[in-house]
Amino acid sequence: MSRAERPLRVVVAGTAFGRVYLDAVRGDPRAFTLTGVLAKGGDYSRRLAERSEVPLYTDAAHLPDDTDVVCVVVRSGATGGPGSDIARTALGRGMHVLQEHPVHAGELADNLRAARDGDAAYAVGTLYPDLAPVRAFLAAAEVLRARGPVRFIDAACNSQVAYPLLDVLGRAAGTLRPWGFRADPHPAGELAGVAETTQPFRTLHAVVGGAPVTLRVQNEVHPDDPDNHSHLLHRVALGTDAGVLTLADTHGPVLWNPRLHAPRDSTGRLVLAGPGTERLATPSTVELHPAADSYHHVFAHLWPRAVLAALHRLRDAAADPALRPAAGQWALSVSRCWADLTARLGMPELIAPPEPPVVPWTDLRDAAAASADPPATVSAGEQSP
Repeated sequence: MSRAERPLRVVVAGTAFGRVYLDAVRGDPRAFTLTGVLAKGGDYSRRLAERSEVPLYTDAAHLPDDTDVVCVVVRSGATGGPGSDIARTALGRGMHVLQEHPVHAGELADNLRAARDGDAAYAVGTLYPDLAPVRAFLAAAEVLRARGPVRFIDAACNSQVAYPLLDVLGRAAGTLRPWGFRADPHPAGELAGVAETTQPFRTLHAVVGGAPVTLRVQNEVHPDDPDNHSHLLHRVALGTDAGVLTLADTHGPVLWNPRLHAPRDSTGRLVLAGPGTERLATPSTVELHPAADSYHHVFAHLWPRAVLAALHRLRDAAADPALRPAAGQWALSVSRCWADLTARLGMPELIAPPEPPVVPWTDLRDAAAASADPPATVSAGEQSP
């Protein structure tokens, strides 16, 4: 049975975020089967492999020859890890590789060469473009681009997830090139003296795919807890002549705000109702895709499904080598764009905030409900003519 006809045998390297990849592989047994875990050999990794009922390997050179795919969910050289070394070892043995971002362009180019030499498929997984809400945002953006140009993009993110944001922005704009970044200076001293806390965001004016972009990046990191303390992950608004499409959060919702436009009468006054104002009957905001139910749902369903989508693309590229060059060039462009952005941002500021408070959303709902004004009572004598 050929690779295309049977489930591909997959080894997952890394047992931190790699747990999401394990769930993804198990999510489609017709296409993939988990055959091993690659890790340093600690107690947690050993127990995880035992629970998964697969062998634990500690060296990529010792993986079985019949391994089809290695998911490298280990930090690359960009973040001080051996991920790219593992990837090249696997690629050199003819194993297809899906490597978790970020990957420096130099490393990525070396990995693509190793993939060509090993006749293997290689891809960088940026996760977020494959999340269901982001896919919905990108699909709607494609419809808008077919109707007219992108006038602006307003985006915000944490620096830890800036790499995949650029992937999303390039897809939303239709292309990454041309791109460019200019960082505004830090807030002036007089503003810093007035603010009660430091400004967490750096503002950059940018161009992505020829579209003007305003980008705000929380360039801060807790050195002992880098995966937490983000004010947000991603937020993107794409403006066109027809309206603004917004990804309110990485995990939804996706909102559409048609542009407010009313005709004028012969006196120059706006016509607010009646014939000719049919466009004003549309909702001022439409939810195109809902938000995730909870972070439990995100971790257990949205993220594994996104990884599974990337694995299926890798499977397609494994079966059809003609698909590999374009994917490799896109990955290189994303990495080079990220390098330009980080050069403008500089090193992140180190922070050590406490654990964030929990505010029940129901408290906010109740406060919002209580703020509603009662209907105004109008006496007969005061009624409008």
